[in-house]
Amino acid sequence: MNFYLIARILGLLLALVAVAMALCGLFAKLDVVPGEQEAAAMLFLSATITGGCALVGIIPGFRKTRKDMIPKREAMVIVGLGWILCSLFGGLPYLLCSPYLSPAAAFFESSSGFTTTGSSVMAVIEEWPRGILLWRAVTQLLGGIGILVLFVALLSYLGVSSKSLFHNESSFRSGDVGLARIQDTALMLLRIYLGLMFACLFGLRAMGLTWFNATCHAFTTVATGGFSPHTASIGHYAEWGNSWLIELWLIVFMTLGSVNFLLFIVILRHNWKRIRGEEEARWFLGICALVMILIAAGRCYTEDITPLASAREAAFTVVSIASTTGYGTADYDQWPTWSKVLIGCLMLVGGCAGSTSGGFKVGRLIVFAKSARNEIIRTFRPHQVFRVVVNGNTMDDAARARTMFFITLYLMIIVAATAVVGFLEAGTGISLETCAGTVLATFCCIGPGFDAVGPAMNFSELREPTKVFLGWGMILGRLELFALLVLFVPQLWRKY
Repeated sequence: MNFYLIARILGLLLALVAVAMALCGLFAKLDVVPGEQEAAAMLFLSATITGGCALVGIIPGFRKTRKDMIPKREAMVIVGLGWILCSLFGGLPYLLCSPYLSPAAAFFESSSGFTTTGSSVMAVIEEWPRGILLWRAVTQLLGGIGILVLFVALLSYLGVSSKSLFHNESSFRSGDVGLARIQDTALMLLRIYLGLMFACLFGLRAMGLTWFNATCHAFTTVATGGFSPHTASIGHYAEWGNSWLIELWLIVFMTLGSVNFLLFIVILRHNWKRIRGEEEARWFLGICALVMILIAAGRCYTEDITPLASAREAAFTVVSIASTTGYGTADYDQWPTWSKVLIGCLMLVGGCAGSTSGGFKVGRLIVFAKSARNEIIRTFRPHQVFRVVVNGNTMDDAARARTMFFITLYLMIIVAATAVVGFLEAGTGISLETCAGTVLATFCCIGPGFDAVGPAMNFSELREPTKVFLGWGMILGRLELFALLVLFVPQLWRKY
């Protein structure tokens, strides 16, 4: 294990985080709103601490390493430790600036940002300075594209080959990466991501949002993160005359953030054959449409609500949850139980592979559904040969077995984590619905859960150990298990 190389790359990663903190501090310093000076000072202090720790890794690393390749084993360590370190140091502004968060709460909030989860322990968000709220949105901007995918683009200019980093960043494991060199693909993904973000920003600004609010919401919409500078989330604009237009605009960009970003590269290259074979995006849109219709029609039948209002609330909520953004305009926790079951299923599945969304991904659901169908047919046609084709690619038995194992492990961890949360919160009167909702909201990177952590509530009442546990759970879910679990395998750390 080349620890100097690991220290060097992690140091550069922390330096990137420190620069982002300093830029937020500069905004707070120049902001015209009173009371931002403390936020500016604390952001600069946080950037200094983070940058100082970055140098501790960078300087020895540059002296001791001369290779321009990152081996696979080191890359796995960098991915796992990179997200952990970013979450730890990213919590410094919340820890140092008034109204202050505890260390456990700061780690929770930072993890929620970088993993684009959107769960929050801030009871009243408007109490916080705008500089801190901007940093909160920036963490989701960085985490959305995958800090390490952004980092691949930057490393290419330092002469470091970072192919292993790209493939170990869970959001972008795909054979389509071979369409171009890894660095070129990373740069193109970054341009697409920023292009969507700016389009969302200027649209929100044209609809009447201030530059600050439009920026924060654009950062967290395309990242499918859901942090808002308002406690009421998008419901803050419910009284505006064009609130329906704001919601529709956000629906468009939440949906785009949930689609495989590599598909945008295919579109730019006019590979229409590949577009016609895209199955995952069609499934995602179909699932969203079906659940919208079921919830809207069901509520019209059982509640005193107009069809238009029901369709509007259902459309925004379903896309927000399916994309794992977690914005809120309606309290779905007050909807019928069957509606909440459908929402819970959307939380589990999430968006498409290669997107900024969480969950176990629609692509794996497709493999599961087709494999289950084949096994049912095999009971009365045992000699029939089946093929499982996803997005035009045939999956072999090993790939299907890995998918089944992943889904099984994913569900088992959720069940075990629910039990752990119940144990940590013993004596508080927490309900099973709250425990399950807490784990689904964090592990699947959704944001709001059910009951005491529903869309009208927050996570501030949880105990400190629970917040730390859930912070780790967010990182585990964001990295799709293996990139973090592998850190606990002793063989990984042995010398070559």
